[in-house]
Amino acid sequence: MALTTLFLTAWAVSAFIMLVLWMLQYKTENAGTVDVAWSFLTPAVGVWLILADDLQNNLRQWLIISLALIWGVRLGSFLYKRVINEVEDGRYRYLREYCGKHAQLVMFIFFQIQASWTLLFALPFWAASRNVNSELGLLDLCGLIIWIVAIAGEVISDRQLHKFRMNNENKGKVCNVGFWHYSRHPNYFFEWLQWWAFVLIGYGSDYWWLTWTGLIVMYVFITRITGVPYTEQQSIRSRGDAYREYQATTNMFFPFPPKNAN
Repeated sequence: MALTTLFLTAWAVSAFIMLVLWMLQYKTENAGTVDVAWSFLTPAVGVWLILADDLQNNLRQWLIISLALIWGVRLGSFLYKRVINEVEDGRYRYLREYCGKHAQLVMFIFFQIQASWTLLFALPFWAASRNVNSELGLLDLCGLIIWIVAIAGEVISDRQLHKFRMNNENKGKVCNVGFWHYSRHPNYFFEWLQWWAFVLIGYGSDYWWLTWTGLIVMYVFITRITGVPYTEQQSIRSRGDAYREYQATTNMFFPFPPKNAN
């Protein structure tokens, strides 16, 4: 199958699924499903691109498929449990209120943008799988180690935050325990870190630059567009000065010992 057809098909399927989910959130008024869908769809599209492309079947491709699926299923399952057990994320509730009568149009555009991002972030999996080196080597091992560290860090960060929130004594307080003592967004940091694995595993691919694109774009998205900015705005709205003090003492992204507030 031609690459153009391959990519367009992946985008079209993602766009249709996001359309269905947009219609669902119209009834449920819970847009959190878009995060769940992105988490499951991105590795699924990546795996399909690998299997549908005319590539030599080798151990590295199956390693990439395994890592992509484990990452996506773990993240998607975590977000799904949160969506069905909690009210809609405050970021999306605020977006509805802010956009007023145009809220559903904005939501539709947002869901379709997520469909495009599904393909965008599936490309590093596919690009890494085109590594021309047939045997696994040191870079593959280093990539696997980074991936394990990243996934473990993300799981621990999520559990620390969940445990903090489930304690009624912490209502209205800022989580600054565990990894959250060193970074305001350790879950985002470890999410970004795992993309380094595919840069290393994909070294030797004719599309190696795409693995770097995924890494760089993910960093920009998390820290400048979809992740940190909206999360922090919501945290300030809900926790006020307590979160502002947290911002003054704790690194935004990269884990680092906190500093004294001025």
